[in-house]
Amino acid sequence: MCAGESILSPGPLSGAEAGKVKFTTTLKPTERPFLSVSWSFKGVNIITSTSINITEPDHANRISLDRRTGALELRNLVSEDSGEYTVTIIPDGELQKQGRTTLNVYALISGAAIRSPAAVLIEDQSSTNLTCEASGSVSTRVWMKDGQPVHPSDRVTLSMDNKTVFIRPVRSSSHGTYQCRVSNPVSTMTAALTLTVNYGPHNISIIGPAAASSGHRVTLQCTAASVPPPNFSWMFNGNETRVNTSVYVIERLESKNTGNYTCTARNMVTKKETSAVLNLKASCSAPCWSFTVLVIGGLYLRGLI
Repeated sequence: MCAGESILSPGPLSGAEAGKVKFTTTLKPTERPFLSVSWSFKGVNIITSTSINITEPDHANRISLDRRTGALELRNLVSEDSGEYTVTIIPDGELQKQGRTTLNVYALISGAAIRSPAAVLIEDQSSTNLTCEASGSVSTRVWMKDGQPVHPSDRVTLSMDNKTVFIRPVRSSSHGTYQCRVSNPVSTMTAALTLTVNYGPHNISIIGPAAASSGHRVTLQCTAASVPPPNFSWMFNGNETRVNTSVYVIERLESKNTGNYTCTARNMVTKKETSAVLNLKASCSAPCWSFTVLVIGGLYLRGLI
C-alpha cells in the first residue's frame, strides 16, 4: 500500500449523542504494534500513541486505540464531535499511511407528534394544516395517509421542509389517519393523527327487493356515506312513517304495503340531506293459484286452476 491510498472509509459515519462510534481502518492486524498512531480532529491532535499514549484532555476517558490496526473508538458522543477526523500511521519499515473521514453526531429523535388546529371540519367549506413536530436532530419527514404516501395536488401542499401539510379545502377523501415518520441516520419515530372531516350524506341507496311475494317478510336497508352517521327517516307513498332508523321492516307484505318507499338521510353537522326511492311490488310464487268461474249449460262451476 502506498502512502497516497486512504486507509479510512470516506464516510460520513453517523453516531448518536451519548453513544459511541468506531473508526476502523482497512489495515489487517500486525504482529507488532505500529511505531506511531496519531489521530486528529479538525486539525487538532487528540491522541498520539508510541510507547505511551498522549491524549488531548477533552477526549480523555472517551477514546480507545487499537495499536495493531489503528482503529479508534470514541464514546459519550456530543454534537461537538461532528467534523473531520484524520489518522496518520507509521509502520515499522514501511511508508507512512494516512486516512481521513467525517463523523456526524445526531440527537436521538423524541416527542414526535402531529398538531392540527382544533376545529370542526366540513367538506368543501373548511381548510386545515397538519404540522409534524419532534425533538432531536431531524433529517427527514415522510407523510403517509392510511398507509399511502401523501402527494401534493391542487388542494394539498407541503412546506419546503415537509414539516407541514396544508389541505385547502378538505374533502371526504381527506378523512383518515395521517402519519409522519421523522428520522435521522441513528433514530426514527412515527406520529399519527386521525383527521375527522364531516361530509355527506353521499351515495344513498336502498337495499331490498323490487318485488316480493305476498305474505312474506320484507326488509329494506338504507345506506349512505356520511360523517357523522346520518339520521334516517322513511316515507311511504308520500306519507310520513314513524320509522327513523336505517332499516324498514314489513312483517307481512300485502297489497296495501306496495308502492314507493322513500328514505331520507340527514347529516346534522353538514346540514345536508339526500333521498332515495324504491318501488316495491307484490309478486306471486309458483304455483300461483287464481279462481276461475266456468258457465256450462246454465250451471256455474267454480274451482281452482
